Amino acid sequence: QVQLVESGGGLVQAGGSLILSCAASGSIFRGNVMAWYRQAPGKQRELVADITSGGTTAYADSVKGRFTISRDNAKNTMSLQMNSLKPEDTAVYYCNLRRIWPATDYWGQGNQVTVSS
Repeated sequence: QVQLVESGGGLVQAGGSLILSCAASGSIFRGNVMAWYRQAPGKQRELVADITSGGTTAYADSVKGRFTISRDNAKNTMSLQMNSLKPEDTAVYYCNLRRIWPATDYWGQGNQVTVSS
């Protein structure tokens, strides 16, 4: 019912910036949490940041102060502004939407972010 389409990502030098975007379509309802996850080679997928429909945000300690998550409820879009990128940020980044009730997860296709040293 819900489809998530991601854009952005790519190759950037350490210290640079990138913006990831996610557009949701389909049966979108109020009461959901959108998030960005990432998975590096050989590592478990981890939560990077999330944001509620009310605008409350949370960040992983590793990106706090460098990344900013935002959403536009009118457009059903979400973005991740990534600044001061480090090589350890290299991963595939996934958009996620979790509907609160009934609890359901939807995932984007993933985008590669590579940060060179």
